[in-house]
Amino acid sequence: MGLFSRERVRARTPEQLRAMRVAGLLVARALDALRVEVRPGVTTGELDAVAEDVIRSGGGVPNFQLVPGYRHTLCTSVGEEIVHGIPGGRVLAAGDLLSIDCGAEVEGWNGDAAMTLVVGGDEAGDPAAVRLSEVTRRSLWAGIASLRPDGDLNDIGGAVEDSIRADARADGVAYGIVEDYTGHGIGEHMHLPPNVPNYRVRGRVPQTPVGATLAIEPMVTLGDQANHVLADEWTVVTDDGRPAAHWEHSVALTERGIWVLTANDGGEQELAALGAPFGPLDQ
Repeated sequence: MGLFSRERVRARTPEQLRAMRVAGLLVARALDALRVEVRPGVTTGELDAVAEDVIRSGGGVPNFQLVPGYRHTLCTSVGEEIVHGIPGGRVLAAGDLLSIDCGAEVEGWNGDAAMTLVVGGDEAGDPAAVRLSEVTRRSLWAGIASLRPDGDLNDIGGAVEDSIRADARADGVAYGIVEDYTGHGIGEHMHLPPNVPNYRVRGRVPQTPVGATLAIEPMVTLGDQANHVLADEWTVVTDDGRPAAHWEHSVALTERGIWVLTANDGGEQELAALGAPFGPLDQ
């Protein structure tokens, strides 16, 4: 059937995009709170409790808890864990590379975003891991900036891949682009068709109409991207035990340009630096 089968990117109305912005800002607020709380000695379970409190006190529901079999607000992935790490009693140490994935649903509309941090600050981390996070973040914004009306998902995947490959050449490092896990559509549910790969694919791919809402989320490894799922049936780790980074935003394509629903400023600063059109509906 192929990666996409007959999937299409759904178009949202301006009113629906505004509703999704409310959910996106709540996710941004939770991630901002976590930036303050991430420090040596804190557990991933304590971070999960902070995020749940922010989301529920803001009138939302942690949408990860709506996924069958998952009862947490966050995914917290440390070191060689790529994605879907389960919060719990793990005590974070200075220098740990920590990816945090967070989502919220507000009045039936969803937001989803992720970030990667070094516990104790960048100065506490391995420079190669710090750079890995930055390479991943840069590729996210390259993918976001590629969005255009009646473009297609290969614009996104190609931009993400090109950004990572360019940084790999500059750094003399073989970064791996995780192939088994991709971005996705988002709206009335956190995960909707289509898949949004972080690399080019062959064949026809869905187009991106005005009103498209997508979660773009590159996952990049310091070495081979081969991976496997642990016995907990959630946590995905690199086969070679080397670290991974994960960055994500939920984004919308408007008639004016690109609106990053989970960024506090809507993506204005990053998009301007990349020469991409900023298209909020709240200004």
